[in-house]
Amino acid sequence: MNWTGGIVVYVIIWWCVFFAMLPIGVKGVWEGDADGEADGVEPGAPQKPEVLKKMWWTTAASAVLWIIVYIVIEAGLLG
Repeated sequence: MNWTGGIVVYVIIWWCVFFAMLPIGVKGVWEGDADGEADGVEPGAPQKPEVLKKMWWTTAASAVLWIIVYIVIEAGLLG
């Protein structure tokens, strides 16, 4: 695998993992502990999406998955 192919594979893995991690641990406004809802807020909107935290976890998980994919491709197991 050349370096451009490696980058493309990593980006694809990163986005797949990121979209899989987005709903983890998210509570909607309607599930919250707040006494009343704020005006103009969609009840299904997340309270604390913690996107930056999920991006860091996604980067770590994607790196591990990319290494596995790289080893499988370089070993010729997909042939």
